[in-house]
Amino acid sequence: MSDLQAPLRPKRKKGLVDFLVQFRWILVIFIVLPFSALYYFLIYVGDVRSEMKSYKQRQKEHDENVKKVVKRLKQRNPKKDGLVCTARKPWVAVGMRNVDYKRARHYEVDLSAFRNILEIDKERMIARVEPLVNMGQITRATVPMNLSLAVVAELDDLTVGGLINGYGIEGSSHIYGLFSDTVVAYEIVLADGRVVRATKDNEYSDLFYAIPWSQGTLGFLVAAEIKLIPIKEYMRLTYTPVVGNLKELAQGYMDSFAPRDGDQDNPAKVPDFVEGMVYSPTEGVFMTGRYASKEEAKKKGNKINNVGWWFKPWFYQHAQTAIKKGEFVEYIPTREYYHRHTRCLYWEGKLILPFGDQFWFRFLLGWLMPPKVSLLKATQGEAIRNYYHEMHVIQDMLVPLYKVGDALEWVDREMEIYPLWLCPHRLFKLPVKTMVYPEPGFEHHHRQGDTEYAQMFTDVGVYYAPGPVLRGEVFDGAEAVRKMEKWLIENHSFQPQYAVSELNEKDFWKMFDADLYEHVRRKYGAVGTFMSVYYKSKKGRKTEKEVQEAEQAHLETAYAEAD
Repeated sequence: MSDLQAPLRPKRKKGLVDFLVQFRWILVIFIVLPFSALYYFLIYVGDVRSEMKSYKQRQKEHDENVKKVVKRLKQRNPKKDGLVCTARKPWVAVGMRNVDYKRARHYEVDLSAFRNILEIDKERMIARVEPLVNMGQITRATVPMNLSLAVVAELDDLTVGGLINGYGIEGSSHIYGLFSDTVVAYEIVLADGRVVRATKDNEYSDLFYAIPWSQGTLGFLVAAEIKLIPIKEYMRLTYTPVVGNLKELAQGYMDSFAPRDGDQDNPAKVPDFVEGMVYSPTEGVFMTGRYASKEEAKKKGNKINNVGWWFKPWFYQHAQTAIKKGEFVEYIPTREYYHRHTRCLYWEGKLILPFGDQFWFRFLLGWLMPPKVSLLKATQGEAIRNYYHEMHVIQDMLVPLYKVGDALEWVDREMEIYPLWLCPHRLFKLPVKTMVYPEPGFEHHHRQGDTEYAQMFTDVGVYYAPGPVLRGEVFDGAEAVRKMEKWLIENHSFQPQYAVSELNEKDFWKMFDADLYEHVRRKYGAVGTFMSVYYKSKKGRKTEKEVQEAEQAHLETAYAEAD
């Protein structure tokens, strides 16, 4: 349907909240940015102090903090106290979902001390870390050793605990899978106060496989052992523009990392990193990266781009230049490449500060970027928060690779949001069926990107104001999300739980598989102690009555079957 044939949406009447959103940049510049910079500095000082301690001292402090958690759990009276959750304030979470379950009665356990790197084991190639260690902290420690986590989520603030209990991805996920797939062991405090180490092949293997996507509803994660890989000092990044319709853009994206001959495990054919950005219904840029030594990067004729400098163009805008000037190659320092989207929060920075991408702002105030997401949330108020839920989209659609073209067309038709972020990831065939799982029988179809042991998926990142909102037209954000969730369920796709969800409980368990999760909740006493993952993800405020009903549902299983 052409633009002339498309039905026009009615104009939306603007109110006070529109005015507050339009001029929110004033609050951001004069309050949020300065306090964010101070907060980041204090966190950095704390990280440096932690690094000055020996691994032995950090482990001693860890053991003492675990004992405090166990003691606190054992002090709880199930008949009088509410369900258990962390003491972290609702606005501190990076995700956009309202942490409304903390508005009802609950029993808090403080985990704020768990923010140390406990050990970097170069022989086992394992990093043992506490859950509040963030990506900026871990790369600052490992990259100088020419080591890295196998999957490093792009934003500095994302924590190990959030990426494990929730969802984490990066441009290397087409090789290693999601962040949780790179974990080799969890240290968990169970509901009864027991401290256990869960691995894929010990007596707690069922717990090991159930932890990812559980949102901390099976126990408290207090440490994780995560796979390390050897790296080099630079990333050799190739920017390839593709022009065509959305299906052609999807095929160009697939061809950038998935050989058509099915040789997906051949390092000569598959890059170390992959990322795509679709800027319009007809234009996209796909980036492939390979680790490179400093000797290679500094050879005559090679271009080095320090994208981490505060005055540099925002990365997504820099990548977009490939559409006009054609394919080009440059070398980016590895750590700066890992965190390339931090300064502008992908492209959300353009909405927060409309002039933030201008050279004068980058040069004078770019060093203050990014605003801390938690402070943005803390200063927005309920009216602005509700406005963003209706007029703004932050969602990830995890779809099978062969359906990426369909997903792009759906987003264009229903939301008209650009740019879109594309990042592939493997979904492994595991010994047990977890909450997210590949399509049954995928290995028999031999589709592009798939192997015998893993199906290739893609994260379609949808982050921005929809086209109708930008044009001042009526847009029903809740209905758009409901349609998206329906499409995901129908196409064996998944929605990360950090995002705002409109799913009811029955549809939630159509999207995710409940069997292992419910089995583990009952086996390890989480029912009646920790709220269920659906209850924790549910949109809206939780009342005292809902808490009581959840506490009484000891023997009830969630909806595990589709109609």
